[in-house]
Amino acid sequence: MAKTDIVCATCVGTGQGPCDGKGVQTLKEGVWISNPISIQILGICSALAVTNRLENSLVMGAALIFVGVGSNLFVSLLRNVTPRRIRMIAEVAIIATFVILFDQVLKAYYWEMSKQLGPYVGLIITNCIIMGRAEGFALQNRPLVSMVDGLANGLGYAAVLAVIGFFRELLGTGAIFGHVVLDPSWYTPNQLMVLAPGAFIALGILIAVFNWISGANKAEAEGEAP
Repeated sequence: MAKTDIVCATCVGTGQGPCDGKGVQTLKEGVWISNPISIQILGICSALAVTNRLENSLVMGAALIFVGVGSNLFVSLLRNVTPRRIRMIAEVAIIATFVILFDQVLKAYYWEMSKQLGPYVGLIITNCIIMGRAEGFALQNRPLVSMVDGLANGLGYAAVLAVIGFFRELLGTGAIFGHVVLDPSWYTPNQLMVLAPGAFIALGILIAVFNWISGANKAEAEGEAP
């Protein structure tokens, strides 16, 4: 098969190619169409807890991407040799391995961030996004497309956390990454946004925006249908 044929088979639903013909669709599903937070409302505990700063949000997003890709890969690789009756135990063990790896690296090279995130990195072991993708996707699909699924859902999660973290830090402190953005001479930081209620407000607005855009796109698609 020529290189161009492989690329096309990956992008369209032909069932061929390295991602079984569903690589692009899998990426779209995780990042946007079925975004784990804004559409499925999963994993919101960490989304509410760590998004008071953009930096925290980015690191937590990176953690979920790393764990999602790695755990999906190994769950898929072992799917045909793992006894069904212990599959969830095996999945938790695989996920825990990648979580511990990330947590130890974070403690070794970014101790201050590790303290700020507290137990939330460790709780990725039981994160319903990671468990759901391992059980619902990686267990039924080949390794490469399973990695794409883990990456897509991780990116979707990270993007939502980054947006929430950006606006909470900006409105709550007037700064981003410690650099003043909103001049204190005319802007008074809203402390509510860096507290727990601010997380609920930001997440609620973001979910409403996602649903509005999805509804508008769906209506447009239906209107164009013959």
